[in-house]
Amino acid sequence: MQSKANNSQEPDKKPSVTDATSLKPVTDEEVKQPVDGEPAATTLGDVLEAVEELWPKSLAEDWDAVGLVTGRSAQQITKVVMAVDPTLEVIEDAIARGADLLITHHPLLLRGVTQVAGTSFKGEAIHRLIETGTALLTAHTNADNAIGGVNDALSDAFGLKDCVPLVHSKDGLPEEGLGRVGFLDKPMKLEDFAERVYTVLPAVAGGVRVAGDRTGIIRKVALCGGAGDSLFDAVRSHQADVYVTADLRHHPASEAREAANGGFPYLIDVSHFASEWVWLSAGARALQNVLNDLGHSVEIEISQINSDPWDFVLTP
Repeated sequence: MQSKANNSQEPDKKPSVTDATSLKPVTDEEVKQPVDGEPAATTLGDVLEAVEELWPKSLAEDWDAVGLVTGRSAQQITKVVMAVDPTLEVIEDAIARGADLLITHHPLLLRGVTQVAGTSFKGEAIHRLIETGTALLTAHTNADNAIGGVNDALSDAFGLKDCVPLVHSKDGLPEEGLGRVGFLDKPMKLEDFAERVYTVLPAVAGGVRVAGDRTGIIRKVALCGGAGDSLFDAVRSHQADVYVTADLRHHPASEAREAANGGFPYLIDVSHFASEWVWLSAGARALQNVLNDLGHSVEIEISQINSDPWDFVLTP
């Protein structure tokens, strides 16, 4: 039995509770005005400007829902917390940390809703955010596609060079798009590269699954943070030796291996959460740099909540 294990890279999975009575909503009228000689307060609007520079909404896929979910553009922002998922546990942890803004990779409201009553977990999430004056912002496929986004962070973590998008954004720069394809410094055995992947990702119950000859030699690597089994045609067109992505379903994976006839591309299936958690540190540094360049001083922290949905796995 393999369980979620703690290591230096794994976020903690501990519930956080805060006293709602000690927290007040922030209104436009309550935004603190700067005193003469003091720097102007950083507003949510200022942070939105920085986010748009890094992860433009124009890079989001047509089906996606990105941008501001809760919050007023005039409210003051002193602390930001970044996370993968806007779960209730993540939201409560951000509130307990004193965050004014929570930036998550995954949307809370990807599909249309007709109510946000507190009787559902999403409705409760909206209520907690509004009650405590905590803004919520989503950077999803715009952060996947962007330069320095999720897929570039994975490429860097895996030690790839000369990377290009697996699929180019239709209206983006040549360097922007879904996934990445790049090269290792030197050829490696599949099992050694899989060990590298396992080492750089946070520990989760599902671990890392591999399909292919463990002693097979690879150098050209394709990857896609999050679910990427719709991109097999692009992987084959780039003639990648191995494809690293998350949420590989049985039939697409089986058909890909049948088509490869035992050869390339080999497959490495990882946790959806783990593949995108790697980006948070890079995203936080990039946001901090842009805000600093704009003359703003904001504290940015990374959520240590493990929002991978699986708790343990049974193996032979």
